[in-house]
Amino acid sequence: MGRARGFTLIELLVAIVVMSMLALLSWRSLDGMSRTQTITQERADALLRVQATLGQWVADLDAAIDTGEVAALDFNGQVLRMTRRDSGETGLDSRGIRVVAWARQGGASGGQWMRWQSGPLLRRDELARAWQRAGEWGRGSVPSQTGNASTESAIALIGIDQWQIFYHRGETWGNPLSSVGSEGAGSALPGIGNLPNGVRLELVLSPGQGLSGAIVRDWVRPTLEAGRLNG
Repeated sequence: MGRARGFTLIELLVAIVVMSMLALLSWRSLDGMSRTQTITQERADALLRVQATLGQWVADLDAAIDTGEVAALDFNGQVLRMTRRDSGETGLDSRGIRVVAWARQGGASGGQWMRWQSGPLLRRDELARAWQRAGEWGRGSVPSQTGNASTESAIALIGIDQWQIFYHRGETWGNPLSSVGSEGAGSALPGIGNLPNGVRLELVLSPGQGLSGAIVRDWVRPTLEAGRLNG
């Protein structure tokens, strides 16, 4: 009967080294899968935030209404202000209109695209004060706390490095601050006033939030006649 032979020290060391290498490779594989899942989830979350933000942007423009008191849509290069129907308005009931403002706030990098809105407005003086506060907010000032200020709200939506908008008036896209192409443009329909045919939004997303790069979104006035918007 032969004598039982055990592992030598060298064989045991080789086995330990092989097992360590296998464990290391497995850990790297799991770590890579975890990192990929994290990146995918971050991009999915960022995409949902961008989609929700642009959805709100379009909803605001779709609900824009001309009160005859202030501009239905006004952009001064820094803040966009508009008057819109209240989101809770129905065919039988209206709580008033709202002033909405969009602006980028923050430093040269890492700024946030933000949205401000007033409470429901029913009187001319309330509208005038809310319009002024929207401008103050867009310039980075704290709006004065008067009137319906307690019902106002502002929210940071997505990080952007810069933004710009263009109006489609007449036959071409142009700077909202320019009067070129605005002669006779817009609509005389009740509640529409001189809204442009379309609004083009250009955003440059800040890096480090799952998505980056430029986004272009065009909005077309719902009451626009066919064939009026080209280019």
